[in-house]
Amino acid sequence: HETIAALQLEEWKNDMKDEIIAINQRLPTARAGVGGDVFDAGEKAQAVQLWISSVLGKIIQYKAEHRRYLNEAATTLQTYLPNDILLENVLPFVELPSYTFQGEDTVRKGRTEGVKI
Repeated sequence: HETIAALQLEEWKNDMKDEIIAINQRLPTARAGVGGDVFDAGEKAQAVQLWISSVLGKIIQYKAEHRRYLNEAATTLQTYLPNDILLENVLPFVELPSYTFQGEDTVRKGRTEGVKI
């Protein structure tokens, strides 16, 4: 819930809340896998895997959008503020943490496979 609370736009927060509601509605009716059968993970495991992938993909997308908004704001500020004030007093506070979500590279790779540029 801390990650959702940290999202900057209400739209993003609502989207994540919808994801949580969806998985909470799906899991009670999903069939569990057969114990010991490696090839039958069950609907619950598959639902959770798909849900995690979906949520992680959205968080990565929101992170990229957030970076774009910060870059736009910094560009605007550069136009109106003296450079020394901008560098010392503004930009240090708008930098995103360098944290990378576990699986972020995997999700990115999966989304770009088969895409021709």
